[in-house]
Amino acid sequence: MHPSTVAEGIQDLEPEEIVDVLRYAPREACSEILRYLETNVQARVVDLCHLEEVAGLLEGMPPDDRIDLFKQMSPETQERVLRAAPPDEREDMLRLAAYREETAGALMTTRFVTVRPWEMVTEAIASVRGQAAAAEIISISYVLDDDDVLVGVVSLRELMLAADAARIADIMHRDLIVVHVEDDQEEVARTIHRHDLAAVPVVDSDGRLIGTVTADDAMEVEEDEATEDFHKMGSVTLMETSLRDAGIWLLYRTRMPWLLALVFMNVFSGAAIARFEETIEAYMALVFFLPLLIDSSGNAGSQAATLVVRALATGDLGPRDWLRMIEREMLVVVPLGVTMALGAMLIAAVRAPEVLVPVGLAMVSVVAFGSLMGVTLPFILTKLRLDPAAASTPLITSLADIGSVIIYFGIATWYLGIG
Repeated sequence: MHPSTVAEGIQDLEPEEIVDVLRYAPREACSEILRYLETNVQARVVDLCHLEEVAGLLEGMPPDDRIDLFKQMSPETQERVLRAAPPDEREDMLRLAAYREETAGALMTTRFVTVRPWEMVTEAIASVRGQAAAAEIISISYVLDDDDVLVGVVSLRELMLAADAARIADIMHRDLIVVHVEDDQEEVARTIHRHDLAAVPVVDSDGRLIGTVTADDAMEVEEDEATEDFHKMGSVTLMETSLRDAGIWLLYRTRMPWLLALVFMNVFSGAAIARFEETIEAYMALVFFLPLLIDSSGNAGSQAATLVVRALATGDLGPRDWLRMIEREMLVVVPLGVTMALGAMLIAAVRAPEVLVPVGLAMVSVVAFGSLMGVTLPFILTKLRLDPAAASTPLITSLADIGSVIIYFGIATWYLGIG
C-alpha cells in the first residue's frame, strides 16, 4: 500500500494506536506514512514514541517536513530530539527553525544537488549520482562557484544528452529564476506556478544558494492560503487543525468574535430604520420591500468582492488597477441594477403601486452601492497592507445593510414628499 493510503486509513485512530501501527510497519515506510498525517497528529504521535524511534522517523523525512513537525512538538520533545541528533542535523534544524513562518526559508529543503561550472559532464554526472540518495529532487542541478553563489542551473536531461567532454559552464542556463530567503511563501508558490518549475532555488542576500522550494510544497502553500482566504471571507478565525478534528469549543471560538462584532454593527441598521419612522408610518408598504433591497445590495457586493479578492490573490490584479476596476464595475452594475429594478417594480405594481417608483430607483442605487463597496474595499485593505480577504461576505453584507436602509428610505422620503 502507498504510504498516503496507510496514513488515510489510520488518521482517525488514537495517537497510541497510530504508534502501534508504525511499530509494525517496515522501518523505511514509517517516515513516509508519518509525512502524510496532519501535522498536529504527527506531533502527538512523536510525543509518545521512544527517543530512538523519533530519531528514525525524523531521519527519513525531508528537512522541510521535519522542521514543520519539529515546530509542533512539545518543548520537552524538542529538547530530546536536539540532544539525540548528530551535530550537523542539529545545526540544520536550528537554522531552519529560526526562519520566520510563511517565508521561503521556513518552506525550503536543504537537500539538493550541486555541481561546479568547471566540471566536465562526466564528472558532474558522477557527482549527481553521489548526491542523489540524499537529495529530494535530482532532475535539476544547481551550479555554484567557489563561494557557493548560484551562477546557473542544468537539468538532468541536459546532462544526459551533452557530450562527455563538455563543461558545465558551456551548457548551464544563466538566466536564473530565484527567490529570497525572506520572501513570502505565497509569492514563492506564485513564482513556481507562473514559470511552471519543478523547484525554485532560495538564495540569501549575497546570492548564495541555501535551499530549494519544490512544486509539491508550493501546492500545499496554495491550498493553505486558499483555505485561509475562505475562512476570512466567511469571517471565521483561521483554525490550526482540520474541521473534522476541531472540537466544539474551538469551533465556537473561531466563529464567535466576528458574529458578535457584526451584531453590534447591525445596530446601525436599526438606528437608520428608526430615523425614518415617519416615512414608514406614512407608507407601511415600504417595509415589504426592505429585505429584498438590502439582500440585493449585499449579494451584489459579495459577488464583486469575491472576484476582486481572488484576482488580487492570483496576481491578476494589482493595487494600481483600482480605478479601472471601478470604471468597469459602473458599466456592469447599471444594467444589473436596472434589470433587478424592473423585477422589483413588477412586484410593486401588484403589491403596492404607490411605492413602485421609489422601489425601482432604490434598487438601482443599492445595487450600485453594494457593488462599488465590494470592489473598493479589497483595494483599500491591500493599500493598508491588510489581507483583502478580510473584505468578507458578512462584513460587506452588514455594511450594505446600513447603506441600503439609508438609501432606500432616503429616496422614498424625497420622492413621496414626506417631512
